Amino acid sequence: MTADTSLAGKPSAHRRRRWRKWVAVLVIAHLVGFASSIDALMSTRTPQGAVAWIVSLNAVPYVAVPAYWVFGRDRFQGYMIARRDEDSALAMALAPKTAELWSHRHQPAQPDKHLYGVETLAKWPILGGNEVQLLVDGEATFESIFRGIDAAERYLLVQFYIVRADALGLELQRRLIERAQAGVEVYFLYDEIGSYRLPSSYLQGLEAAGVRVHRFHSTRGRGNRFQLNFRNHRKIVVADGVHAWVGGLNVGEEYLGRDPRIGPWRDTHLHIQGPAALALQSVFIEDWHWATEEIPDLLWEAVVRSHHGDPVLILPSGPADRFETASLMMQQAIHAAHHRIWIASPYFVPDEGVIGMLKLAALSGVDVRILIPERPDNLLTYYAAYAFVGPLLEAGVRIYRYQDGFLHGKAFVVDEVGGAVGTVNLDNRSFRLNFEVTALVMDPDFARELEAMFETDYARSREMRLAELHQLPLWHRIAARAAYLFAPVL
Repeated sequence: MTADTSLAGKPSAHRRRRWRKWVAVLVIAHLVGFASSIDALMSTRTPQGAVAWIVSLNAVPYVAVPAYWVFGRDRFQGYMIARRDEDSALAMALAPKTAELWSHRHQPAQPDKHLYGVETLAKWPILGGNEVQLLVDGEATFESIFRGIDAAERYLLVQFYIVRADALGLELQRRLIERAQAGVEVYFLYDEIGSYRLPSSYLQGLEAAGVRVHRFHSTRGRGNRFQLNFRNHRKIVVADGVHAWVGGLNVGEEYLGRDPRIGPWRDTHLHIQGPAALALQSVFIEDWHWATEEIPDLLWEAVVRSHHGDPVLILPSGPADRFETASLMMQQAIHAAHHRIWIASPYFVPDEGVIGMLKLAALSGVDVRILIPERPDNLLTYYAAYAFVGPLLEAGVRIYRYQDGFLHGKAFVVDEVGGAVGTVNLDNRSFRLNFEVTALVMDPDFARELEAMFETDYARSREMRLAELHQLPLWHRIAARAAYLFAPVL
């Protein structure tokens, strides 16, 4: 009888121990969720984002906690300190090298609010004495970049978000190897997430020739250990501190329009010669220093291409900034427009500040036009855009959908004063989560070049009408509202 009772009690005791274990796990999960919600309360930039994270972290912590520590934070620790701290090794090393650049600061004869207000957001002043060439599409861009690489005599700085080991990527590799073997110092930086498919053999080939190769990894540092949400979206090439390239193009055959699944690829890049090339060089050095803790020994003497050349402001932006630099830049550009602002972007998921400025400008009689692709390469951003376009169309903003392939260029033009080309998309990811860079050119001739480029693009586009939004099927409208919920991280 006693033996039977003992045997019967064993499963019951086992169940109690298992139940206690699960209770302990749940308690720990909710405690971690509560602690994470405090972090979200103190660090999330928007009230809506803070409320969403706090509720989910406390209600379903076993799902929300991993998601928060991988995707939820929008501050990039460590890099932020290195960039801001005047006593950091990077700041102390660069300050004496870049001091001479301030003598090339452009002083407009009649300064007004046109884009010049953005100077206070940038690390650099508006620099004069530059020659700027607008590069439309991949063939023109890589012909210019490859010509600059082949002509480099001292060093090359090469940074891209995406690098593929296809025909274009192998051509870039071949030219970099050739210059390295000729004694040119070559530095190659790529984003570990954007270039996750890049095979190790590609990198080993560069390293074997003497190219300095590193990845930009967002998980470095105590505050970023689990973060996969930050991306270095910059595309920068600098040759000998005199020539520099920046814009929307990555390295891959699709960027030349050679991928039949995507079709023609419409993009925009910029070739800069002059003092502004050194400002782009400084942006590269900041990223290189984060990746390697090294500061290369480079040339810092500005070469003036023309004393009456284009004024250029190089504006880096990202999650290490004190302010939301990219969003404020766009808001200032819209605010500065007296009669026209035209904007091109492959993705359209803007924040509330930019949405408000676009509406106000259109209601004030400014010709506000947004050029976005018709054909999506990202379904979430494609559907999310439909949640924004209706109110803008009602306010008088004109929205064009590019028809001739995929539009990937990021540019805008303001009045006849100037415009910009860079890597910033009109979305929350570019505004808050990505490291980006923009070149603003304050020159009427450049504004006319951009105007001609936009007019060509409009001829290959269709203008959206409010009526078509009302005719969308119910499933499409539901998909748009559902995608809108992800707007803060798109």
